[in-house]
Amino acid sequence: GSGWPLAGTLLVAVAASLVAGGEDCLWYVDRNGSWHPGFDCEFLTFCCGTCHQRYCCRDPLRLLTERQQRHCLAF
Repeated sequence: GSGWPLAGTLLVAVAASLVAGGEDCLWYVDRNGSWHPGFDCEFLTFCCGTCHQRYCCRDPLRLLTERQQRHCLAF
């Protein structure tokens, strides 16, 4: 199969997150066990990073959705 359906799906997801912007970073615990409160990202930015380090950015390849963040909390 062609890679276009996957690329199209990714493009739609990225476009939706760019339009939504302001994606929140939920609270998290870093690798040292320190708790960090959640925070809001500015318009046209969104939560980026990993389960153990979060920040706001505009790079869609580093996007960490709220769903992914909640998944981090389960582990």
